Amino acid sequence: MPTPITPRFIETNLDAIATHEGRIVVILSEPGKLDPGARRVNKLMRGALLRFAESDAFSKMKEGDVADLAYPTGLAADAVQVLRLSKQAKGAALRKAGGQIGKSLLGKDILILAGNRRFTSELAMGAALRAYEFVDHMSKEAQEGGALTVMMTNAHEIEAEAETIAAMVDGVFFTRDLVNEPSNVLTTVEFADRLVALGELGVDVTVLDEPELEKLGMRALLGVGMGSETPSKVVVMKWNGGETDAAPLALIGKGVVFDTGGISLKPAAGMEDMTMDMGGAGTVAGTMKALALRKAKANVVAVVGLVENMPDGRAQRPGDIVKSMKGDTIEVINTDAEGRLVLCDIMWYAQETFKPMGMIDLATLTGAIIIGLGNENTGVFSNDDQLCNAFLKAAQTENEGAWRLPLGEAYDALIKSNKADMKNVGGRAAGSITAAQFLQRFVKDGTPWIHLDIAGTAQTAGETALAPKGATGWGVLALSRLVSDLFEG
Repeated sequence: MPTPITPRFIETNLDAIATHEGRIVVILSEPGKLDPGARRVNKLMRGALLRFAESDAFSKMKEGDVADLAYPTGLAADAVQVLRLSKQAKGAALRKAGGQIGKSLLGKDILILAGNRRFTSELAMGAALRAYEFVDHMSKEAQEGGALTVMMTNAHEIEAEAETIAAMVDGVFFTRDLVNEPSNVLTTVEFADRLVALGELGVDVTVLDEPELEKLGMRALLGVGMGSETPSKVVVMKWNGGETDAAPLALIGKGVVFDTGGISLKPAAGMEDMTMDMGGAGTVAGTMKALALRKAKANVVAVVGLVENMPDGRAQRPGDIVKSMKGDTIEVINTDAEGRLVLCDIMWYAQETFKPMGMIDLATLTGAIIIGLGNENTGVFSNDDQLCNAFLKAAQTENEGAWRLPLGEAYDALIKSNKADMKNVGGRAAGSITAAQFLQRFVKDGTPWIHLDIAGTAQTAGETALAPKGATGWGVLALSRLVSDLFEG
């Protein structure tokens, strides 16, 4: 896996363009229109850039498209990359355009001739996010990320942003690395060890093992892992960067390192994708790393439940009844609806232990959310409009798709059991909603809460604008933005 790139912002120096090795990115907005940096490149290329800017090929380029002019005469660079971007471009368009540049960053040094300040941060963020590949288990060597330099006027004004960008990208990469790992590597033990390593950044990390979980009464969570050889664990991570004794925001993550479905065995086709069923815990971990790296002025506690759901002679059966840490009993109708059994115990633990000002859980929880929203949006459920709207605003700012879905007492009838306080599934109808309705029963009165079903957004079958095929790291940017909005002004 490549080391996350820290962009470098430097003052415009047109004399340095000729000797730059690697790639030079020139931003053009209209046919035939060149800014000072582009004019210098054009002069060195003996008019070749202007000829391209006036050609039909450039006219057919869409916003955010790139074209390579390879081995340009008069330059040491191996290519000039032309990026078409209007002067009105902002936000998501800039970041996606940066993603186009980032595809070339692995093994290359790139110089972006940004010209003015407005383009720079979002372009650099997009480029750094896209400069990722996961080849740890391939025979080929991973390509190290090259240097990303942005040449612009008044570079000193945004030098501090480089470290923030690097912190956010590092958090996203950490999430992607965790979600992409195969389950024979990322066992519950290995996962816990990687989280313990966050202590080097100032995160206070505690690991609770099975005897401690049994003593706490987390029998819903423990029931999920009964059929596995790998022990169930709960990892608690605390970042105390805010005011002393101020109530923290709680982040809760489902960490099922592999999900066979248990006795309610999944079909074989596609089961290999269940290595990503720890995506909620992975996103929480990446968020905590990003907060620590940027030294967020906030108190945030994260609790993740790490289990493996396997069929075995000791495995939990359909029809079993388990008691949660809260004390409510649950009839297990389907052992493949295990994520909510993990979450309900750690949600209750987080509230009992830390008295948070709000709580957000993340889980690759239901296939139903993919049917409803595809891979474009995470399903959002909440009992608190203020916290929910703040999160939706943060997600929109970071261009991470999120869509709010309803909760309501009428759905409770679908998870009513005649043998226990509730059952863990409610049938095919409104499957994502009944899952959220189940979790809401473990939210204390007065605790603002959001449930994020990331089954469709944690991993995709094809590449996105900012990530190759596989894990996306969805949620790290939005959650960090939310923390900033709530606590850092």
